[in-house]
Amino acid sequence: MRENPDAVVVGSGPNGLAAAVTLARAGRSVLVVEGKDTVGGSSRTAELTLPGFLHDVGAAVHPLGIAAPFFRMAPFDQYGLEWINHHIPVAHPLDDGSAVLLHRSVEETAATLGRDASRYRKLVGPLVGLWDRLAADLLGPPGIPRHPTAFARFALYAARSVKGLAEGLFRDERARALFAGMGCHSAMPLDRPGSSAVGLVMCITGHALGWPIARGGSQRIVEAMARYLRSLEGEIVTNFHVDSHSLPQARALFLDVTPRQVPGIVAQLPARYRRRLETFRHGPGVFKVDWALDAPIPWRAAECARAGTLHLGGTLEEIASAERAVWERGYAERPFVLLAQQSLFDATRAPEGKHTAWAYCHVPNGSTFDMTDRIEAQVERFAPGFRDRILGRNVMSPIDLELYNPNCVGGDILGGAQSLWRLALSALGRCPYTTPARGVYICSSSTPPGPGVHGMCGYHAANAALQRDLKPASA
Repeated sequence: MRENPDAVVVGSGPNGLAAAVTLARAGRSVLVVEGKDTVGGSSRTAELTLPGFLHDVGAAVHPLGIAAPFFRMAPFDQYGLEWINHHIPVAHPLDDGSAVLLHRSVEETAATLGRDASRYRKLVGPLVGLWDRLAADLLGPPGIPRHPTAFARFALYAARSVKGLAEGLFRDERARALFAGMGCHSAMPLDRPGSSAVGLVMCITGHALGWPIARGGSQRIVEAMARYLRSLEGEIVTNFHVDSHSLPQARALFLDVTPRQVPGIVAQLPARYRRRLETFRHGPGVFKVDWALDAPIPWRAAECARAGTLHLGGTLEEIASAERAVWERGYAERPFVLLAQQSLFDATRAPEGKHTAWAYCHVPNGSTFDMTDRIEAQVERFAPGFRDRILGRNVMSPIDLELYNPNCVGGDILGGAQSLWRLALSALGRCPYTTPARGVYICSSSTPPGPGVHGMCGYHAANAALQRDLKPASA
């Protein structure tokens, strides 16, 4: 193991590796230490059910990955990363046997929304056209927007609740249901102001770039990052368990961990700041199920088989009620379920003729309640005969997820309760990546721009360090 590198990065998730790559590209020597035997954080892929069936342990679908400036800055495709996109990013089946589809085309999507077609075009169309400018601000470091006109147009709608925006703008249930499903990616109650922000980003990215998966599984993303880092002479050490006594000496330390974990790694922190970290608020957990299947899911609405991601929850009212129950520490009989069917588009995921599926629902943080039957009932509701095709399943409760990846505190896969930007900034200071300890930076999804396999938290943290404690070798 390299002695006295310029920087040590704790954690080899996408943000930790992004920080390491950014530093190495600037000519700094970098050591990444990882507690598990492979890189990845929650971006790992494994045979969770049966031999030959590859399942994404955590993140599965990556709209922000393909959108992130970080992934456009380096030739990751030369190191094994291949995106697979779909013409239909999302399908939202309904009880009448039809489905609302988010096509890559705004016009194709609007054409399925009846008398809400023009309203959908008016809401989403201009924002899709502004995506490059919006991405620069939404995925950039905190600060004054570089494109204030585009950002103001987005913020006008983003500040509203999903429920308020959908009911105020759309007349029919199809458009309302579609937007409700998008808003659920925020893990916020759908009547909470600001919950529309994530829903809008999901819609915009679906049209502008799609919702791709990585061929071979999400682990291929971090493996490509690791290969590229090693080509830059960065070093990665696995099976390395970190505490305040085991850290190698370095000029800068980057922590791809949640705020609550920082005090266990960095001993010298002011008491007031330590309390802020220890009381950092986490959001709902998730209960996740993976299936090995004998055949594709038999959707009643056949067009669902053309979509990479499914939103299962019915109407806006039903979805809002299910998500509200989670925040009241309850359990909906019919939870909102996010499902991905990667093997329909990536033959490497299952033996020939067989398939996989990946799904989760939100539950109270730290829940031990088994949601398997309720999740499978929701799939069966829109795909009668689904259960007959199950060859094997793997269940991960919030506790299981945290045991697998300590960053998923209580099963929270988003790195903190929403609104993530506000909480991260208030908890971590004016520059959300720095700490009162000299040379110590936090670069996890608990910092802006928040969750998603995009690497931008690590990228921004590294750039902050290059302006403070580390200078590029060429400077």
